[in-house]
Amino acid sequence: MSEGRLRVDPEGDPWTALREHHCHWQRKVGRKLRAQNQVLKKGVVDEQANSAALKEQLKMKDQSLRKLQQEMDSLTFRNLQLAKRVELLQDELALSEPRGKKNKKSGESSSQLSQEQKSVFDEDLQKKIEENERLHIQFFEADEQHKHVEAELRSRLATLEMEAAQHQAVVDGLTRKYMETIEKLQNDKAKLEVKSQTLEKEAKECRLRTEECQLQLKNLHEDLSSRLEESLSIISEKVPFNDTKYSQYNALNVPVHNRRHQLKMRDIAGQALAFVQDLVKGLLNFHTYTEQRIQIFPVDSAIDTISPLNQKFSQYLHENASYVRPLEEGMLHLFESITEDTVTVLETTVKLKTFSEHLTSYICFLRKILPYQLKSLEEECEASLCTSALRARNLELSQDMKKMTAVFEKLQTYIGLLALPSTEPDGLLRTNYSSVLTNVGAALHGFHDVMKDISKHYSQKATIEHELPTATQKLITTNDCILSSVVALTNGAGKIASFFSNNVDYFIASLSYGPKTASGFISPLSAECMLQYKKKAAAYMKALRKPLLESVPYEEALANRRVLLSSTESREGLAQQVQQSLEKISKLEQEKEHWMLEAQLAKIKLEKENQRTADKLKSTSSGQAVGVAQEGATVVTAAGQEDASAKAVPVPVHSTSLGKVTA
Repeated sequence: MSEGRLRVDPEGDPWTALREHHCHWQRKVGRKLRAQNQVLKKGVVDEQANSAALKEQLKMKDQSLRKLQQEMDSLTFRNLQLAKRVELLQDELALSEPRGKKNKKSGESSSQLSQEQKSVFDEDLQKKIEENERLHIQFFEADEQHKHVEAELRSRLATLEMEAAQHQAVVDGLTRKYMETIEKLQNDKAKLEVKSQTLEKEAKECRLRTEECQLQLKNLHEDLSSRLEESLSIISEKVPFNDTKYSQYNALNVPVHNRRHQLKMRDIAGQALAFVQDLVKGLLNFHTYTEQRIQIFPVDSAIDTISPLNQKFSQYLHENASYVRPLEEGMLHLFESITEDTVTVLETTVKLKTFSEHLTSYICFLRKILPYQLKSLEEECEASLCTSALRARNLELSQDMKKMTAVFEKLQTYIGLLALPSTEPDGLLRTNYSSVLTNVGAALHGFHDVMKDISKHYSQKATIEHELPTATQKLITTNDCILSSVVALTNGAGKIASFFSNNVDYFIASLSYGPKTASGFISPLSAECMLQYKKKAAAYMKALRKPLLESVPYEEALANRRVLLSSTESREGLAQQVQQSLEKISKLEQEKEHWMLEAQLAKIKLEKENQRTADKLKSTSSGQAVGVAQEGATVVTAAGQEDASAKAVPVPVHSTSLGKVTA
C-alpha cells in the first residue's frame, strides 16, 4: 500500500484494506504532528537559553555601572578636597602679600619661594582639573552607553518573551489540535467499523436480492417471448394494414376531438382580435393626425404653400387607411375560421397567411413613408425658430421611427414563418415552433418599448413647440391629438405583448398536431384531408344514430350541453369581453364628446373665417377673394372630417355562448 493511494487486493476483503489504510493514515498524521512538536520545543529551548544569556549580560552591565558610579563618587570627593586646598593656599597668599611690602629685602627670598610653590600648586591643580574633566567625560559616555545597551537588551528581552509566549501558544494549540485529531480519528475508526459491518450485511442482502431478480427476469423474458410470438402471429394473420407505421399515413388519422381546447383557442383569438382592433384604431389616428400636422407646421398651408416633400408625404399618409384596415379584416377572418368543430393547428390556420400578407403590405407602406418622415423632421430642424432642444427631440424621433419600422419588419418575419405550415409542407420544422413563438413575444415587447420612447420624446417635443411664439391653437390641438394616439398605441402594444407572453406556453404546447410517434412535418394537404375525414366520420356517426321517441332529441341535447359548458367554461372569457366592451363604450363616449367640442370649435372658427372673408372681399381684389374662398373650403373640409370621425361605429364582439355583444 502506497502513502497516498489505497491499493485493494482483488481476492482480499475491501473493508480490511480500508481499515488498514485508515490506521496507516492515522500513524502518518501522528508522525507529522510529533515532528512538528519536536521542532517547536527545540525553538522554545533555544529562545529560553538566549533569554538567560541576555539576562546574564544585563547583570554584568549593571555591576560595571555600579563600579563606575563608585569611581565617580571618589573622584568627586577628591575634587572637593583639592578645591578646599586651593582656597586655603589662596588665603595664605593673600596674607603673605602685606608682609612682603613691609620687608622687601627679607621677603624677596620668601616671595620667590611662594611663587615657586604657587606655580607648583597651579600645575597640580590644572592636572587635577583636566583629570576630573576627563573622568567626567568617560563617566558620561559610559552612562549613555550603559543606558543604550540596557534599553536595547530590555526591548530584545520583551521581544523574546513575546515570541516565546507565541511559540508556547502555538505548541499548546498544536497539542490540543493533535489530541482532537486523535480523538476524531478514533471516533471515525469506530464509525467506519460499524459502517463496514452494516455494508457487509447489505452486500449479503443485495446478493440474495440479485439472485431473486435474475430468476424473475428469466421468467419475465420467457413470458414476454411467448406473448411476442403470439402477438406477431395475430398481427400477421388479422391486421391487413398498419396506418401508424408511416408518418404520412398516420397524419391522416382523425385525432380525438378536444372541445375545451377549441373553445379556449377561440377565446384567445377573440382577445387578440380586440387588441388588433385597438392597434388599428391607434395607427389610423396617428397617421391621420400626422398628415394634419404637416399641413400646418412648419408652414401653414392656409397661408403659404408647403414644400413639395411635405406635399408628397401628405399624399402618402392620406392612403394609410387602405393599408391599416386590412389588418383588422385579416384578424377577423382568422377569428371566424376558428370554430368549435375544427382542429386549430398551424397546418389548418390558412387565414394566418392572409393576415401575414396584409401585415407585409402595411410594412411596405411604412418603408415608403419613412424617408419622407425623416426628411420632414430635418426640414423642421432647418427652420429659423427651431431651438437646439427641439432639434434634439426631432433627431430622437427620427431614430424612433426607424426602430418602429424595424420592429414591424421583425414581427412580420416571424408571423410569416408561422404561416408557412399552412401553405408549404417543408417551410418550417416542428422543432422550431417554440423558438419562433418566443421571438414573436420578444418582437411585441420591443414594439411596446419603441412606442414608449416615441410617446416620451413626442411629449417633450410638443411641450417645447407650445412655448414657441409662433405656436397656434391649431398646432397645439393637433399635437395633443397625435400624443393621445401615441399613448393609445403604447397601451395597446403593452396589452398585446403581455397577452402573448401569458399564452405563449399554451401556444407551444397546443399548436403541433399529430401522434407522438410521428416524425417529420405534417403537410397542409394531410391536415385538410384529416378535416374532411373528420366531417365524414361525424356524418357517418350521425347516420348510424337511431332516434328514440321518449328521449330528448340529439340536437336539442347537444345545444343544451353547449350552452351549459359554454356558460361554465367561458364565464371568465365572457366577463373579459363584457369588460372590454364597457371600456370601449366609455372610450367612444369620451371621443364623441371630444369631437363634438372639436366640431363646435371648428364651427366657430368657420364663422370667424367667413366673417373675415366677407370683410376682405370688400377691401381686396378678386384674386385675393378666390384665395380666401379656397382657405374657407379647406377649413370646411377639415371640420367635416373631424365631425365624421366623431361618429362611433359599434364593434361586434363574438362570444361562444351568448352570440354577439355590441359595444
